[in-house]
Amino acid sequence: MSNTRIERDSMGELQVPEAALYGAQTQRAVDNFPISQQRMPAQFIRALILAKAAAAKANVELAQISAAQGDAIVRACEQLLAGDFMQHFPVDIYQTGSGTSSNMNANEVIATLASRLVSEPVNANDHVNCGQSSNDIIPTSIHVSAALALHEQLLPALRHLVQVTLAKAEQVHAFVKTGRTHLMDAMPVRMSQVLQGWAAQVQANIDHLQTLQPALQALAQGGTAVGTGINAHPQFAQRFCHHLGELTQVEFTQGDNLFALIGSQDTAVTVSGQLKGTAVTLMKIANDLRWMNSGPLAGLGEIELEALQPGSSIMPGKVNPVIPEATAMVAAQVIGNDAAIAIAGQSGNFELNVMLPIIAHNLLSSIELMANASRLLGDKAIATFKVNESKLKEALARNPILVTALNPIIGYQQAAQIAKLAYKEGRPIIDVALEHTDLSREQLSDLLDPEKLTAGGI
Repeated sequence: MSNTRIERDSMGELQVPEAALYGAQTQRAVDNFPISQQRMPAQFIRALILAKAAAAKANVELAQISAAQGDAIVRACEQLLAGDFMQHFPVDIYQTGSGTSSNMNANEVIATLASRLVSEPVNANDHVNCGQSSNDIIPTSIHVSAALALHEQLLPALRHLVQVTLAKAEQVHAFVKTGRTHLMDAMPVRMSQVLQGWAAQVQANIDHLQTLQPALQALAQGGTAVGTGINAHPQFAQRFCHHLGELTQVEFTQGDNLFALIGSQDTAVTVSGQLKGTAVTLMKIANDLRWMNSGPLAGLGEIELEALQPGSSIMPGKVNPVIPEATAMVAAQVIGNDAAIAIAGQSGNFELNVMLPIIAHNLLSSIELMANASRLLGDKAIATFKVNESKLKEALARNPILVTALNPIIGYQQAAQIAKLAYKEGRPIIDVALEHTDLSREQLSDLLDPEKLTAGGI
């Protein structure tokens, strides 16, 4: 093999690309796992590099490595984060279940760069990995990457969606539409009430996710191989969390029980479950928009979504609800991701979960997908749709269910007969009610006023 060099590890020698920053253990993983050609997520690798920098700072303070070695490791991490670091992390998602290959990939790359910055040797295992095991640094990196992704991506995107939806609700408050239950005509609602309902659903998901942030920010670091903390300084975890907080501007703490955080991924499973709940909310909103936009002639046609692209390769003039459709697909993928995470979560056999890479990948994928989709849904669907007022008024005028407002006066049975007759004859409910009750047109107009009916009450 040309353009290679010989690297050695505990299993012997093998050839590594000459220009690669990584070493033998990374190359073994590349050779052993040619499965998906998908690498670990960039957010995860970023968190892993940040963790290595925090560990180096802690280890210097605790005199576990020299100041020169620690400084070189930190500078190497900074150099990676400032550039295109993913080119140095080729290990497939589908690798050893502890994520050891990804941990050693980071150790080797950082050690190579650090060694160029200092006269004394920097070893991947002894110095970059000092006080750590794959079994605590990988669960830690899952928590850190998910916590940062929530803080930096998803929660801001969901808050933006709430703000956009509430602003649109104010704009469309004057419009009243036929409500629907079971997809069938029901009592009228204001368009603003519909959007305020959506916003409340999204806000509830924000609140639920925020309650999980402290659990995500509690880390397994310090447990090392099995949770006992073997080979880690007693103060390592505390110092590590302090420095990681300085690097990320997010507060992290050592978990109360490291055996639980290494032997299980219950927090990740719970967070994924809430992401699934958020996906269900986004799918509901997306589908409501699709139904309201349907037509424009043979559907509901209550709103007109912004025309973003031609909708057919064969039918000229057709425009489709592409943003809600994309959002619905994102939601479906997140629901699928959650199923895989649930299965992976039960693979905490004794002292270690052995499906950590797929948990990291799916969790971060769900967060990123929904963050991006939420902003698109807000900005290119909700904020920009137009209301078709003539369609709304036409449907309201012909809606026999408005007779529900007469129940307290004429009773359910008589109201049902009037509604059925109005359906059968295709006539406005007010005309049929005028013929079959003692109420005047003025009284009926007041009682059946759709705007008043959106306020509830008797």
